[in-house]
Amino acid sequence: MQLHSTDAKIFVAGHRGLVGSAVVRALRAAGYDNLVTRSRSELDLTQGAHVDAFFEVERPDFVVLAAAKVGGILANDAYPADFLYDNLQIQSNVIHAAYRAGVKRLVFLGSTCIYPKMAPQPLKEEYLLTGPLEPTNEWYAIAKITGVKLCQALRRQHGVDFVSLMPTNLYGPGDNFDLETSHVLPALIRKFHEARPGGRDVTLWGTGTPRREFLYVDDLARAVVHVLKTPEKELHQAAPDGLMNVGCGEDLPIRDLAEMVRYAVGGGGEIVLDPSKPDGTPRKLVDVRRLFSLGWRPQVDLREGIERTYSWYVESLARA
Repeated sequence: MQLHSTDAKIFVAGHRGLVGSAVVRALRAAGYDNLVTRSRSELDLTQGAHVDAFFEVERPDFVVLAAAKVGGILANDAYPADFLYDNLQIQSNVIHAAYRAGVKRLVFLGSTCIYPKMAPQPLKEEYLLTGPLEPTNEWYAIAKITGVKLCQALRRQHGVDFVSLMPTNLYGPGDNFDLETSHVLPALIRKFHEARPGGRDVTLWGTGTPRREFLYVDDLARAVVHVLKTPEKELHQAAPDGLMNVGCGEDLPIRDLAEMVRYAVGGGGEIVLDPSKPDGTPRKLVDVRRLFSLGWRPQVDLREGIERTYSWYVESLARA
């Protein structure tokens, strides 16, 4: 059932994260103020009994599941058990509790890393489970695949209106700039910022040739609101299996991304490639025809998005 009334109660799980905070901004901008949020200290989503009790009391009409344990190549490779277990727990607890509480529509947010490493490009939703995953993040991917399949199973067995959105690489205000756990774009922003004094060189992992697609996080948030408001019949026609990619449909080499970040930051020396480090998946461009067929389009291009994100990063340093 689609989102109609601005009085509808909406639970945004993971509201303090990059995605969740953007979803809250987008919902409020669209006039939806009856939002339910909980910090990790208030509600540990890995604890099933606590999640069940929360849903029993709050009874939200709609749920956006943006909570997850996330990180880049280094973090995924270093903590496989944490990425698999924590995400399985969070997803299973929230999705099942939402089903039991009679939630009208749940939007589960995953990642395009669910698709096989060597799948044809662009990545179509039907490529799921057709080949081996990228080894450096397969644990996170397996957890997200399980979330997709749980939503599909509940749709099939119980007829619930639970859908899954798989965003491409995200970035924006509120991103993680920790070099140990961040993704490539925020890591580059921090590296070039810190390289400005003296124009020091910046090292780029891998060969610089893998191609990546990037989506400004507020565009994803607007996609979530768009999907919440789309009639069920239209959603089913666009995505019979309840799975849709979210992206812009364009990608670029990581080396070109680094040049774009260097220009936006206005500093740094040469870009030095380190081919001893992993490249990850050679290319990851998503097919966005399902979501585009519903009338959604991204609004922020990459250059503008990088500039906005860098401004936010500089302001965050000033606040610290």
